[in-house]
Amino acid sequence: MKEIISSLDIGSSTVKLVVGEVHENDVHVLAVSEVKSKGVKKGIIVNPEDTLISLKEVFNRCEEMLNIRINKVVLTIPSYYAEFTMVEGKINIKSEDSIVTGNDIVKVLQSCVYNKVPNNKEFVSIMPIEFMLDDEEKTKDPKGKQAKVLRCKAVMSLAPKKNVYAAVSLLDSIGVGIVDINFGSVADYYEFKNKTLDSKNVAVVNIGEEKTEVSIFKKGILIDTENIEVGGKNIDRDICYIYDISRKQAKELKEKFALASKRNASTSWSEDVLTNSKENIKINQYEISEIICSRIKELLDLTKKQINLLTKLEISYIIFTGGTTEVNDFNLVVDEVFGREMERYHVNEIGCRSNKYSSSLGLIKYYHDKLAFRNKLAYTVDEDLQEELINIKKTNNNTALHPPPPTPITLITAPWTDALSNEKLILFPRFY
Repeated sequence: MKEIISSLDIGSSTVKLVVGEVHENDVHVLAVSEVKSKGVKKGIIVNPEDTLISLKEVFNRCEEMLNIRINKVVLTIPSYYAEFTMVEGKINIKSEDSIVTGNDIVKVLQSCVYNKVPNNKEFVSIMPIEFMLDDEEKTKDPKGKQAKVLRCKAVMSLAPKKNVYAAVSLLDSIGVGIVDINFGSVADYYEFKNKTLDSKNVAVVNIGEEKTEVSIFKKGILIDTENIEVGGKNIDRDICYIYDISRKQAKELKEKFALASKRNASTSWSEDVLTNSKENIKINQYEISEIICSRIKELLDLTKKQINLLTKLEISYIIFTGGTTEVNDFNLVVDEVFGREMERYHVNEIGCRSNKYSSSLGLIKYYHDKLAFRNKLAYTVDEDLQEELINIKKTNNNTALHPPPPTPITLITAPWTDALSNEKLILFPRFY
């Protein structure tokens, strides 16, 4: 059966809502809605009233496209406020044959977290490192093996309660529930993950509008993250200042005309632009590319230093994502700064072919994998609506529909807030 999952990314620049159909770990995008973000600074909601306007708009647009009511989502939260703690737990296997089941794995992970979450923090996920059978055999996957006692070492990730509940409260006010949450960097990693990455040390660098998140993954496990207070907006400001143009003009020139590297920039190609003082000027591609290149180099130098500060591990791969990486020839500057050929990663899902959607798509894949691990028929859309949505995608290509009023979507799974009870934890399903 195909599954339909909705993901929400509340960023400093835009709010993105993606509805995807998942089949064999591929995401087929049914609808994408993106609006200007209001009331959000550096990924944190600072003006709830303004943010509420953006949320209503992004949901309304997506619901018009699909002619349904979206009332459940998976949510990304900023990684740079994350806190990581090594935890351990154990349980006795009570079945007669002593065979470890998926339910036993859930219970041992619950034991790792029990009574270990501070009052001012929110549990986000738990990432198993290794399991131990009867204090002897170590394994990554204990399912189906025999043991009387099952132990686990894991990394528990937490986030400040105030950051999480600000989004929860706003979504609740418009009738939207959260079925799961995770950090943006985990979602980014999930979008590009493969067996090679899961066996190596990887840095994920998401260059957003106001900030750049740098995260370190050790064999698929997020171990540390930090924030650099520089992003795409800094490039836009430089262009605005030098040419005396609006930020909207600067952003358009950066994305559609300029290059991130001077190497392939033309000295003869120019664009006619009207300045803030109503003066007509020509902007040369080589000159504006030179400005952008200088700023991106500065950002990548800071990124390189931050990676070295976060870990002494040898980093095998660096994943660059986020909207700023879409500037043409960005990879040429990466090669120049890091001194070696880097692996190329790019979002290729039809309907979302841009790295700015990596968190949204990766979160859908993450949630799908978790459902598969827990053997839950727990999608964000009822079974009887799934074929209808799939047909909408095929026949209308995401064009807004105007038949009868939207139909409410009912979620089958337990809500995200059940994790607080320590009865139904949100699990990171890396090994299952």
